[in-house]
Amino acid sequence: MTLAYDVRGDGPPLVLLHGLGESAASWDPVRDALAARFTTYAVDVRGHGASDWPGAYSHDLIEADLCGWLDALGLRDVVLVGHSMGGSIAFRIAAHRPDLVGRLVVEDVIPPFPRTRPVPQRPDRALDFDWAAVPALMTEASTYDEGAWRELARIAAPTLVVSGGARSHLPADRVADVVRRIPDCRLVAIDAGHHVHRRAPEQFAEAVLSWLP
Repeated sequence: MTLAYDVRGDGPPLVLLHGLGESAASWDPVRDALAARFTTYAVDVRGHGASDWPGAYSHDLIEADLCGWLDALGLRDVVLVGHSMGGSIAFRIAAHRPDLVGRLVVEDVIPPFPRTRPVPQRPDRALDFDWAAVPALMTEASTYDEGAWRELARIAAPTLVVSGGARSHLPADRVADVVRRIPDCRLVAIDAGHHVHRRAPEQFAEAVLSWLP
């Protein structure tokens, strides 16, 4: 499995995980601000961007890919930042491999919970991601996973949850439940909807950088 990634900046390692159907480039609105203090690693997960498109997709597979990638680069104690699907993977890595994660930032995401979310039709244009990833990962994200919720209590890293506020599609009570379950967790709400770092990049960067040591 070959993963493509982009490195910018100088300082402690900060890893950026994008959402479903996106790529490392989706972090460009906040890369300069983050790279002023950190060495930022933005990676394309399997089936996205310039990484391999193997046709098989699950949260477990993506987690295994990324843990192997971090091990291969010798990265430890990173600031792990994940948006949406990337945040779901970040929860898993922080719970299962605490040696890899020094601090955790998740943007507008909670573990899988039951919801009705029809899989959209494939757009009639060339895509920079494998469409097969969409139904596979959306189905997992819409199926309640009690184990994933219980594992939040295993996250030892200090955690910042950035919510999209009232414009987000995520239920506020479930976001609050995430914050309660993680032992050392802070919530920041920015009323920008699901794509906080894209729609309110300055506010997002300020919230993250002011929280990080």
